[in-house]
Amino acid sequence: MIILGIDPGTAIMGYGLIEQKGNTLSALDYSCWRTPAHTPLAERLLMLYENIEPYLRIYTPDHIAVEELFFNRNTTTALAVGHARGVVLLAGAQHGLPIYEYTPLQVKQAVVGYGRAEKNQVQQMVRGLLGLNEIPKPDDTADALAVAICHAHSFALNQRMGDLR
Repeated sequence: MIILGIDPGTAIMGYGLIEQKGNTLSALDYSCWRTPAHTPLAERLLMLYENIEPYLRIYTPDHIAVEELFFNRNTTTALAVGHARGVVLLAGAQHGLPIYEYTPLQVKQAVVGYGRAEKNQVQQMVRGLLGLNEIPKPDDTADALAVAICHAHSFALNQRMGDLR
């Protein structure tokens, strides 16, 4: 199974493509898409779409896993992240891909085993679980890989429990 993990954002959108073969996970591709500062939101969203849409065509993942919106005190940031998530959901739907959403707590629980894990703990586990030489940079890229790993673990568990979505 090929999984595209996404850490949504309008300035930086992290992505991580992993493959699951049995109990083995491996990174196929990972990085981030950036949009220039001070660019109007609509143009940023278009730029993100113009990156993700051909990516889906080229790599044809089986599933997309996206981090759910974490609402904090900064409503402006939360709204922008929501818009970026919308771009991912739209592109995935256009390609007929199943999309799964995970909270930051679920991602940390799946990757580290502790829902309140520190960012560095998650990054170290991503590096170790995927057999990478170093922690992927920027943080958004490591977070996207963590979302993909979370889905790999969660999907396999749900299949064993009979939830075959």
